[in-house]
Amino acid sequence: MEIVALIISIVALIIAIMAYYRTGGVADLKKRVEALTNASESIVSKASDSLRDKAADMLGKAEDAVRGEEEAKEEPKTSQKKEQKK
Repeated sequence: MEIVALIISIVALIIAIMAYYRTGGVADLKKRVEALTNASESIVSKASDSLRDKAADMLGKAEDAVRGEEEAKEEPKTSQKKEQKK
């Protein structure tokens, strides 16, 4: 009985190998891996570009806020100096 089970399993293994190669085998897997790699690279590229743009916008707003505060502090000092000169 064990010999019959061994023969059936070997036949099943051979059929599975034939089906694997018939469906494309390793070449098909390589194509799928390449497609997924390209898709993930484009997604990562778009995400990093978007993140870079958002970071630049936030830094620009922070710079404007700091410069605005500096200008507001400098204006009263310059107006006081003008009054002292008169």
